[in-house]
Amino acid sequence: MTAIVDGHHHIWRRDDLPWLSGPMQPRIFGPYEPIRRDYPIGEYLDDLAGSDVVRSVYVQTNWANSRFEDETAWVQQTANESGWPHAIVAYADFSIDDVRPQLDRLARYPLVHGARMQLHWHENQLYRFAARPDLCTDPVIRRNIGRLADYGWSFDLQVFAPQMTDAAALAEACPDVTFILQHAGMLEDLSPEGRSAWRAGMLRLAACPNVVSKLSGLGTFIHRNDPAHIADVVTDTVAIFGAGRCLFGSNFPIEKLWTSYRDLVGAFRGAAERLRPDQREAIFNTTATRVYRLEL
Repeated sequence: MTAIVDGHHHIWRRDDLPWLSGPMQPRIFGPYEPIRRDYPIGEYLDDLAGSDVVRSVYVQTNWANSRFEDETAWVQQTANESGWPHAIVAYADFSIDDVRPQLDRLARYPLVHGARMQLHWHENQLYRFAARPDLCTDPVIRRNIGRLADYGWSFDLQVFAPQMTDAAALAEACPDVTFILQHAGMLEDLSPEGRSAWRAGMLRLAACPNVVSKLSGLGTFIHRNDPAHIADVVTDTVAIFGAGRCLFGSNFPIEKLWTSYRDLVGAFRGAAERLRPDQREAIFNTTATRVYRLEL
């Protein structure tokens, strides 16, 4: 059975996350009272028990922007004490004039292998995160993301289908940076027109050799673990990018709102069962190991 690298998970302390510790506000993934609490590494390890996960990557969880280093320091200390996670995707503000002082601070933590600033914008305010839809075209952001190449770090790219053309241009402007597309492009419009627009955007991104797609968060907009939906997205994404440019991610504990880790992995394994063994190995292990530079 293929060993699994979880390319996208979170641990958190509630008091460090405004959206968890303040008044409850509507969120993209629906009611979230069950996760308005600490989610420590021990609970994550209990969740993945028996799922053959051997390594994991922590992706930043939107602490207050000014505390970007505090978040990284806490996760690094967690890893020092527990052995998990095995890499960190940290937050940095790529909209400031020069992001390098922030990156230099993050570089003191050996597990930092990438960065993320969420760029996704949607007409539906519930789905919106970025201040405006065209951040991928901002020359300051492009210049700063390009500087990740000097650190050998990747950029976790989060956009919706209408933003994918600009996102592809961003990737082309930063050819020495690996872009890891979050949640397989965040397919939220399941109408025929919506699926068509998503596929067109994915094809545009796949034309950039420095973009890979993370198969994660596929229950975000439907609020359930749906094996048929996961199979559809996995099949289309693998057909577009190739298995060697796809990786699995769990997006836990958010998906704990509607499924168990074991059932989630089971749905993804089911979606990949028709693929060749080497393709499954790429999705569940080698792509994440390569792009996040995980040590064996």
